[in-house]
Amino acid sequence: MSFLKEFKEFAMRGNVLDLAVGVVIGAAFGKITTSLVDQIIMPPIGLLIGGVDFAQWKWVLRAADPAQKISEVAIGFGAFINTVIQFLIIAFAVFLLIKVVNRLVHKKQAEAPAPAPAADVVLLTEIRDLLKNK
Repeated sequence: MSFLKEFKEFAMRGNVLDLAVGVVIGAAFGKITTSLVDQIIMPPIGLLIGGVDFAQWKWVLRAADPAQKISEVAIGFGAFINTVIQFLIIAFAVFLLIKVVNRLVHKKQAEAPAPAPAADVVLLTEIRDLLKNK
C-alpha cells in the first residue's frame, strides 16, 4: 500500500473527521469565551474594585528605558487571572455538555429492551424446570 493511499484512508476515517470538526468548533468557542471574559465579565468587576482593568495588572520587575532601548520586564498576573476565568467558563461548559450527553445515553440504555435469551439458554431452562417438577 502506498504512503499516500494509507494516509488518505487514515484521514477519511470517521474519528479523524469528528476530531477535526471538534477542534475547529473548540477554537471558535475559545474565541467566544475570550471575548465574553474580556469585554463582558471583567469590565464590571474592574469597575466594582475601583475602575481597574485586570488585563493591565502587572508586577514590573524592570521599568522600560526608551533612551537605552530597554523594554519593560513584567509579570502580567492580570492577564493570567483573565485566562483562569476563561478556563473555568470553558470547563463548566464542557461539564454541562458531558452531563447532557450522559443523561441522553443513560436514557437510551434504560429504554432499550433486554435482549432475548439465546435458544440454548431457553432450552436448558426448560430442561431444568422439567427436572424440578419430577
